[in-house]
Amino acid sequence: MELRETTKTRTYLYRGRIINLRNDEVILPNGKPAGREVVEHPGGVCVAALTDRDELLFVRQYRHPYEEILLELPAGKLEPGEDPLVCGKRELEEETGYTAARYRFLGQLYPSPGYCAEIIHMYLATGLSPSRMHPDEDEFLEPVRLPLKEAVCRILNGEIKDAKTQAAVLKLYALRCGAGDSDRKEGLQ
Repeated sequence: MELRETTKTRTYLYRGRIINLRNDEVILPNGKPAGREVVEHPGGVCVAALTDRDELLFVRQYRHPYEEILLELPAGKLEPGEDPLVCGKRELEEETGYTAARYRFLGQLYPSPGYCAEIIHMYLATGLSPSRMHPDEDEFLEPVRLPLKEAVCRILNGEIKDAKTQAAVLKLYALRCGAGDSDRKEGLQ
C-alpha cells in the first residue's frame, strides 16, 4: 500500500524568529486532496552530560507555553547550517558551565511529527570539566545535578515532563542496562 502524500502547494502563514507556519495542500494516497498545517523549526540538540559520579547535569527553567518551571537536560536551537555536535558543545557550556572530553551520538528525536518538522539530536557527554556558565541574555536557568537512577524515577513518576529529556535519559539508562548491541555499550560505563 502506498503511504506517501504528494505536496501540491505550500503557503506560508507566518515566518518568525524561531518558527515558521505553513499550510500545505497535499494529495493523499487515495487521490483525494487534504490540508496539512506544518510548523517549521530549525531543530535542536540536547546533551545528557554524565559526571564521573553517575550524575546528570540538568537545568531548571521557566517555560512560557506551559507557564511552569521544567527540569530539562541542557539544550538549544540549531543555527542555520550549524553542525549539531557544535551546537551541543556550546549549549552544554553556556547552560551548565561544563565542557566534555567525549561526546557520543544517541540518536534523533521527532518531538511531534503530526504537525512539526523539528528534529532534536541527542548526545551523551562524558569526561566533564568545569568551565564558565554563560547563558544567553534572555535565558534564566538554574543548574541541577541528579543521579541517573533518580532522573529515571522522576521521569517515571511524572516529575520530568520534557520529551527530549525523557528520551535521552531513558535511552542512556537502557543502554547502560545492556539494551542494544555491544558497540553501543562502549563508552557508556
